Amino acid sequence: MITALYLAHLNPVTNAHVEIISDLKKEADVVKVMPVIFKDREKEINSKSFPFNFETRKKMLASIFGDSIQITDDYTFFAPFKKYMPPLLAPKSWQLRKQILRGVEGKFFSYTGDKAEGYMLRIYRLKPKVGERKTLSATSVKEKLYDAVFRKESLWKEYVPEKVAKIIEENWKTVEKFANSEDMTTRVAGMKFPKEGWSKSNPDIKTN
Repeated sequence: MITALYLAHLNPVTNAHVEIISDLKKEADVVKVMPVIFKDREKEINSKSFPFNFETRKKMLASIFGDSIQITDDYTFFAPFKKYMPPLLAPKSWQLRKQILRGVEGKFFSYTGDKAEGYMLRIYRLKPKVGERKTLSATSVKEKLYDAVFRKESLWKEYVPEKVAKIIEENWKTVEKFANSEDMTTRVAGMKFPKEGWSKSNPDIKTN
């Protein structure tokens, strides 16, 4: 059995993501898709860079692929996020690797369209296959969504599947909320993290 691991923002799911996952289904027996999640205890942290929560992104993926792929929350960072740095040296970063491989049996490989990310995946022994970066990223689609909020000309629907476009419209208040907000993210070691929860966990958030 061969498992393909796809770690990505998927925020939102675009036509390019669908193309990648469809190709992975041809190469592997199981495709495990893991939308990245940032949590402070039980609270998911969203921002202008990460507007749609995990459940919404899971719904987007399921609307296209149903149960033909595994959609899991195993690619989750827990606050304080700085504990995952520096890569390789931080025990938390290796704990994340264990999460990613949870339930994976037999041979596996991971997919990325980014050479730098491929290097990191190789260091963590996640056996990356580096594909070609698609011409339009989810970041560009987000920008088109935010343009639509401000009544600027936007053709965002051309870049996402019709079913995903419907889910985005159902969650348009989320798009409006973050279109009018500052992007509270920070980039560390080539990866974006929410500023909230970077250096410490919120003591006011109660766990179950």
